[in-house]
Formats: sequence, C-alpha cells, structure tokens
Amino acid sequence: MWMLYRKEVIKTGLNTKMECQKIISFGNQLLRRKNVDCTREDSRLSRCLNTFDLVALGVGSTLGAGVYVLAGAVARENAGPAIVISFLIAALASVLAGLCYGEFGARVPKTGSAYLYSYVTVGELWAFITGWNLILSYVIGTSSVARAWSATFDEIIGQHIEDFCKKYMTMDAPGVLAKYPDIFAVVIIIILTGLLIFGVKESALVNKVFTCINILVLGFVMVSGFVKGSVKNWQLTEEDIYITNHSIYRENQTQEEMLYGVGGFMPYGWKGVLSGAATCFYAFVGFDCIATTGEEVKNPQKAIPIGIVASLLICFVAYFGVSAALTLMMPYYQLDTNSPLPNAFKYVGWDGANYAVAVGSLCALSTSLLGSMFPMPRIIYAMAEDGLLFKFLAKVNEKRKTPVIATVTSGAVAAVMAFLFDLKDLVDLMSIGTLLAYSLVAACVLVLRYQPEQPNLAYQMARTTEETDNNESVSTSESQAGFLPEEEEKCSLKAILCPPNSDPSKFSGSVVNVSTFIIGFLIVGSCILTALEPSILIKAVWIIAAILVLVVSFIIWKQPESKTKLSFKVPLLPLLPVVSIFVNVYLMMQLDLGTWIRFAVWMLIGFIIYFTYGIWHSVEATYTASADAERNTDAGSDSCK
Repeated sequence: MWMLYRKEVIKTGLNTKMECQKIISFGNQLLRRKNVDCTREDSRLSRCLNTFDLVALGVGSTLGAGVYVLAGAVARENAGPAIVISFLIAALASVLAGLCYGEFGARVPKTGSAYLYSYVTVGELWAFITGWNLILSYVIGTSSVARAWSATFDEIIGQHIEDFCKKYMTMDAPGVLAKYPDIFAVVIIIILTGLLIFGVKESALVNKVFTCINILVLGFVMVSGFVKGSVKNWQLTEEDIYITNHSIYRENQTQEEMLYGVGGFMPYGWKGVLSGAATCFYAFVGFDCIATTGEEVKNPQKAIPIGIVASLLICFVAYFGVSAALTLMMPYYQLDTNSPLPNAFKYVGWDGANYAVAVGSLCALSTSLLGSMFPMPRIIYAMAEDGLLFKFLAKVNEKRKTPVIATVTSGAVAAVMAFLFDLKDLVDLMSIGTLLAYSLVAACVLVLRYQPEQPNLAYQMARTTEETDNNESVSTSESQAGFLPEEEEKCSLKAILCPPNSDPSKFSGSVVNVSTFIIGFLIVGSCILTALEPSILIKAVWIIAAILVLVVSFIIWKQPESKTKLSFKVPLLPLLPVVSIFVNVYLMMQLDLGTWIRFAVWMLIGFIIYFTYGIWHSVEATYTASADAERNTDAGSDSCK
C-alpha cells in the first residue's frame, strides 16, 4: 500500500514538474531575444542614403502641415505668446526620445526601428506589440495626411472636388464612414507607393525637393513676422483684450478673462504653457522614421544619430520661429485656429503672401505623407523577415532593392482607409503606438547600457570601422575575458549599492532589469491613478512614487556601465531615459477611453496573428531549436565517452 502511494506521489510530482517546464518553456518563447551580428555589412536593401537624406526625411516627416495650423490653435487657446516656451518644452521632451533612438541607431544599425530595438533587448512578444502598433500608427498617419492633402488642394481650387463628390457619391453611414469617398487621396497614395517601389534614392530626392521648398516658405513667414510684427502684441493688457472684444461681452469681463487670459507674454500662466506643450509634443512626432533606414544608409552608426538630432533641432527652430512670428504679427486672441497664417498676413496687409503659404502647406503635406509611407513597409518587411508576419511580405525586388510586397500591401490598406473613413476618431490611435515605442526604446537603452558584454549574441555591439580597426586587439582580449568563469555574486545591500566590479556582471545586469521594471510600474501606476482620480490624495501618491523612482534610479546609477565604444551614447543616464518614459506614459494616459478600446481591438487582432502564426514561424525559434539540438548531441557524445 505504501509503495503504491509513493508511486502515485512521484507520478504526480513528475506531471507537475513537466507542466511547470512547459510553462517556463512557453515563457521563454515569448521573451526570446533576437541575435544580431552588427559586424556584417550585407543587406538585401540598397545602401544609398547619406546623412543629408536622413535629415531631410526626418524634417519632412516631422514638420508637416501642423506648423501651418497648430501654432495658431495653441497660441489662442492655451499659451498666448508663451507658445514659444511650449514648443521649447515639447522639443526638449522629444529630444529625450530622439537621443535614445540615436544610441540604438549606433548600436544596432538594422531595419526595424523600435521593433528591432525591443527585440534585441526585452524579447519577442514586446517586439511584436511595438511593431504591430507602429504599423497602425503609420497606416492611420498615411491615410489622414492623404485626406488632409486632398482637402487642402480642394480648398485652394474652390472646393469643386468636395461639391462633386457630395452630389454624386454620398455615403450615408454617419459615425462609420466618411461623408463621401475621397478618390483624390487614393490617387496621391498610389502615386507615392509607386515612387517608393521605384527606388529609395528617387524617393529621397523628391522628399528633399519638397522639404527645401517647405523650409523656404517657413523662412519667409518668419522674416515677414519679424518685419511686420510688433513686440506690443507680447505686452497686451487686460484692458486691450476687453476693448477689442467689448462688442462680444459688454458687461461680463470675467468671462472674457477666462477665455483669453490676463494679457502679457504668459496670459494663461504656467498651466496654459504646460497644456500647450503637451499638444505641441505631437508636432515633433515623426523623426523615428529615420531609425527604419538602418540597412539603406551608407554609414548608419554615425548618420542615424546625427540625422535624428539635427532634424529635431531644425524642426524646433521652425516651430519656434513661426509661432513667434504669428504672435508678433497680430494679437494672440484674434488668431484663426483653422488657418492662422493667411489670417495673420491679411491682418498686416500682405494678402499676396497667402499663395506662398498654400504652396508651402502642400509641400509640407507631401513630405509628411512620404514620411509616413516610407517606414511602414520597412517595419512590415523586418517583422516578416523575422517570421512574425507572413513570410511573403519580406520579398525584395532584386533590381530596385525595395520591399515591394510590403510597400504595395501597406499602400493598399492606407488607400482603402483614406477612401472610406474620415479617420478623425482614429488619429489618437497613432499617439498610442508612437508613445509606446518611445517608452520601450528609452527602457531598452536603460537596460542595455548596464548589461555584460555577450559577443555575437543579442547584445552584440556595433562599432564604426575606425574603432574596430584601432581597438581590434583590445576587443579580442575583452571578449575572451567575457567568457572566463566569474564568481557568483551574493545578493546583499552592499553588492547592490557598491558593486565590487568595474565591469557589468550578470548580477548588476539583473539589478538594473528589476529596477527598470519597478520604475516602469511606478510611473504607469501613478499616471493611471492621476487619469482616473485627480485629487489631493493623488498628489501624495505622486510624491511617494517620485521618491521611490529617485531611489531606484540611484541604485541603477551605482551599477557599472558597459565600456563599449559607440559613435553615439545617451548622456546623463539613468535620468534622461526615466524622464522620457514618464513624459510618454503620462501623455498616453491622457487619451480617452474610446481610444483605448480601439487599441484593445487592434491588439486582439495582432495577438491572434502572433499566437497562430508568428510564435511558430519565428526565425529565432529555429535558431533556438537548432542550438538545443546541438547541445543535446554534444551532451550525448560526452556521456558515451
């Protein structure tokens, strides 16, 4: 009897152990990381872009039509003349994300942007989530910009296209479909899709031409504003505001003050400036398209970081200059929120300048559209090549060296959406995808900088040619040292706060991994609570969370950093990535519930694709299986000896 009982216990224990092993194995599948050998120069795509091409691509994608509209709306309703400070704060927040992208561009110069960066650092599932949301962002971005291009052109020619479509092609499905199908937007997308298939170099040339025209028009706007403007418009008093609008509110001055602030340079106070900065942050979204060109740039380790930082700097100067010119030309409370520049030129008596503004806005929309369409097929191509999306999407045209199937597929989906949908309700979904990518890239930089070197594995570090030549002997000795058996460090407060080694170890790397997770949890939790219940109690939660984040950041700072030489590194670690994560997560939590429900639906579709196809066809799964088989063979041969 006792023997039977013992056998049953052993059998149950073995079954439980097998179940646990299956769960662990499944978890390892979800978190397996991509092995990248950055020393190999081969690429199926054409390496023909230089640094100037990347700067033009980043500026064109970021400096879209928003510069012609956004400044007027934010100045009138949020910040007044202090909109220049709003743009400065937004630019600094964007630069934090830009610096993180720059380091990864130097570290892993391959196609894939935030998707690839997540794959080599935090694992396959997070990489798929990032890539899937980037695809959504680019599809919606392309469709909405195409409709905006069509509407702007139609307005210039007298709205003949809209009148014709409303008369003969009305779609009666309010809340679901647009009022009428936008054929012109579809034509624009088809033309640009053909251009992207034709070649990267040709697409970059067209982008440079349109971007230069846009910059020239914005330069004209800035000079005009400083010539025809007056500093008095930055020094308005409450009486000036009241007298100007006296016919609207004859007796209710408090309502007038509430609408237009209290005058001066900062009429809405710091609250208005920060509110404006949150809106202006989205004006700098788009530079990440540079990071998708890793396999099409001649010297990606240097060109990608320079391209990202330079494009953000140029965009900041443009936004700063245009917003300053606008608020100098006319009082901020009289700005038109829909077309501020034509309204401002009319105010100063320069009606003819509106033609230049029209040309500039069309060029800005063209570069913005190209900036949305350019990275989309490259993300799809990278995911398909890794096996997470259907393999046929990774086909490359041998003659043109472009991902032809991915380009056609993404263009077709964007064209259908532009044809049928209004997209106003979907535009916020772009923000979730982009901000999630920014947050993950910042977290990945934080994690990766403190990990021990693992040559030819997931943490393979890219060096420029010169550095490889100069440090070849040093690198060899270091890599050999990396494989020497090291003593296991015991977990103690002293080991955490005063690590014994000057180089990263497995223990210090694990400390940083756990610390980064804690920081992410604290930031996300605090932002969710603030979004749900903004009260005095939440202020106490914020103070406690801030103190804990500072303590954990100090622990990360005490850990030894990797000494790998890169052409670009994020300064002030761990402060800058932590601040970047906070800004991005906070802005995500400000989005409404409907946006999050749509996001959940999109993610459900993505998970169905991943768990029915991607997880089983992943290239990394093949590598892992072959490595395990080789290890088992070696073990078997050793036992035979």
